[in-house]
Amino acid sequence: MAPPTLRATLPELVDRAGSLLEDGAPRRLLGLAGPPGAGKSTLAAALVAALAPRAALVPIDGFHLSNAVLHTLGRRGRKGAPDTFDDTGYAHLLGRLRDTEGGTVYAPDFDRELDEPVAAAVAVPPPTRLVLTEGNYLLLDDGAWPAARSCLDAVWYVDLPDEERRRRLRARHERHGMDPAAAAAWTEGTDEPNAALVRAVRDRADLVVVLVG
Repeated sequence: MAPPTLRATLPELVDRAGSLLEDGAPRRLLGLAGPPGAGKSTLAAALVAALAPRAALVPIDGFHLSNAVLHTLGRRGRKGAPDTFDDTGYAHLLGRLRDTEGGTVYAPDFDRELDEPVAAAVAVPPPTRLVLTEGNYLLLDDGAWPAARSCLDAVWYVDLPDEERRRRLRARHERHGMDPAAAAAWTEGTDEPNAALVRAVRDRADLVVVLVG
């Protein structure tokens, strides 16, 4: 059964995420899934900014394998595919984030200028009531992705028309140093196969979100 689709403005989505912050409720974990370039990280950052200091953002990109490891494994040319992440480490971290009794949890982030993960860059103290996490593969059914999904209270699938999504991807790659031809090749040859994997599990989301306005 397909999940419901919600077309909403950012303030409306802030209100919906904020409804998880009921007084006395346990910490909640909300995941944003969707294909590359759909706007997951932008939406997650906006939600956290609006709900701070009660909310924190822990991106899946902090669990990219390093470029050195990817070279060793022969996967550098597929960076961004499911097997280029430490999915087991990510699932363990989400499990730790569900426990507010163990003190501050430090999570990795991703530096797009360095194109590398950065350890212990995000602090999630015990008073944080909502943790947002965003990434392509929250709904996959292999590896440790199901264990990660089991830690989340809800997953929203962020949707965007493919033409605009690919345009944003090409522009992002160019901002980070690729020439237009290389950006187009990476978008079609690497990002789009990953997008197909994500679209195939769209119906496992709790809600499909289309940001308007």
